[in-house]
Amino acid sequence: MPPRPASIKVRALQWLAQREHSHVELRDKLLRLLANQTSPASPAPGHDQPDRARPDAPDPSTEVDALLQWLEARAYLSQARFTESRIHARQARYGNLRIRHELQQHGIRLDDQAKQTLQQTELQRAQEVWRKKYGQPATDAAARVRQMRFLAGRGFSIDVVRRVVTGAGHPDGDDSDAASA
Repeated sequence: MPPRPASIKVRALQWLAQREHSHVELRDKLLRLLANQTSPASPAPGHDQPDRARPDAPDPSTEVDALLQWLEARAYLSQARFTESRIHARQARYGNLRIRHELQQHGIRLDDQAKQTLQQTELQRAQEVWRKKYGQPATDAAARVRQMRFLAGRGFSIDVVRRVVTGAGHPDGDDSDAASA
């Protein structure tokens, strides 16, 4: 007899122990888990379908939503922690547009304080990303366009991209040239 699959509560706690998840992301994962449990490829002879396949079984989305409420009430699932961890993991490599877009995919909108913090550090972060990739100013227009496209693809605003690429390698009063001192 194959081992019984873990309950969705156990599985949700395992996922949350590995890393923070958004409400939307965890809900989708749990619904997929339940869908896989209710439609096995071929049930073993003499074994009934799982309880969820019965007509009187609870609706999977209702069961998942109740579990998510339970997780949030006990602070196992936190939108604020997820947002903070996602920003922390992404801010060294990506711009504000990319970070905001990724959070929107998880159903999260940044609060004003987080937006302001990201806005204040975007130029510095873009300079660091540029420095790691290129390290020196472009020698011609094609190289400048390539550098601008790279930074824009990372989600930095066009104003910041322009400032970094056109002013790259030139001290502009901040500590952008501190590494060479």
